[in-house]
Amino acid sequence: MSLQTKQTTELTFSSLGLSPKLLAILAKLHFTTPTPIQAQAIPVASRGEDIIGIAQTGTGKTLAFALPLITRIAQHKRQGLVLVPTRELAEQVAESFQQVGRTLNLRLALLIGGAPMGRQVRDIQRKPHVIIGTPGRINDHLERGTLKLHGVGGLVLDEADRMLDMGFAPQIKKIVRHVPATRQTMLFSATMPTAIVRLAAAYMKKPVRVEVTPPGTVVAKVSQELFIVQRDQKNRLLDKLLTECSGTVLVFSRTKYGAKKICRAMRSANHAVAEIHSNLSPAQRRRALAGFKTGTYRVLVATDIASRGIDVSDIELVVNYDLPDQLEDYVHRIGRTGRAGKAGRAISFVNPDQHHQIKLIERLVQKRLSVSRLPQLGVERAPERMVHKPARTVGRGKPHFAQPAGRASRGRRARVRI
Repeated sequence: MSLQTKQTTELTFSSLGLSPKLLAILAKLHFTTPTPIQAQAIPVASRGEDIIGIAQTGTGKTLAFALPLITRIAQHKRQGLVLVPTRELAEQVAESFQQVGRTLNLRLALLIGGAPMGRQVRDIQRKPHVIIGTPGRINDHLERGTLKLHGVGGLVLDEADRMLDMGFAPQIKKIVRHVPATRQTMLFSATMPTAIVRLAAAYMKKPVRVEVTPPGTVVAKVSQELFIVQRDQKNRLLDKLLTECSGTVLVFSRTKYGAKKICRAMRSANHAVAEIHSNLSPAQRRRALAGFKTGTYRVLVATDIASRGIDVSDIELVVNYDLPDQLEDYVHRIGRTGRAGKAGRAISFVNPDQHHQIKLIERLVQKRLSVSRLPQLGVERAPERMVHKPARTVGRGKPHFAQPAGRASRGRRARVRI
């Protein structure tokens, strides 16, 4: 697989080869200067080349593939297919397409689990320009015969590292069988392990690699710290942190049952808190996320469905109540704070026996994580002391410390006019 690395340059949207109509829409949305991943990826993708885009979370990857995809749909009259790992991320990607494409009569179909099939079938029958969905629901429609993908000319895998891991790879393989071989394929993510790049070679033709930051790089303005804490002290420590923090806080739990327990405990401590995980219906998850965005809830407790599916401005603090099962999810979790060049803070609760996991995280983010002194929590027994040594030099392999667990605007029937 031939890879090419591009160098970062200072550009404006008007110099990226976009149509005047798209430039007028971007100006109206107050998008004037492209981010580095947009500046480098848009010209390459607009030429129809396959692309692997790697950039930090929160750096505008969605527009980096949405703008060239819309451009090529208008030029070649073929559909776009965007695959994402979670419902929340699918809805946010659809919102971005809708934001740019509304005045262009861009028709979308949002195909996600938990939503009414009848409504999705009607959206498909309207012949959408762009189909956005999760692999499970896309395959449901393919098996029912309600969806045909022979008109797809552009395939996008957002959060491609997760899309091609052991959990999603078989589903992606089924979908790709229905997509024409003569297509453009784009992969975007904040992390792109070597094993995933090798797997992606089966779906791509001489892709250009656009990498504005090394895989696993964390936004520089996000401070990272650890608390070594016993399991039975975590709720007390979280309560204290939430009391001291005045801004919005996103708390990550490893399991959905844990998220429910944390939410219940923090609610009992008089914190305005909501939860989001796969045991909730799509409507419940949307209400929780909307309440978090509007300030109804200051705290949101989530599983890793939110590490790649939440785009909320000005999250002051991210707390890893539990370390993630998959190493790369650490980067995606703390990337929810410090977005768009702003400062952020990330705190991880670490059990005394988890020193190996911390070494692997340090190896990924290429920095030593500071250990903060545990405040007085009113418990009799202090946590065991953990010897914390700096990580070794970063290696090429993919370190991991656990095996991975395996509606949009309808618009009118007019063509996309750009």
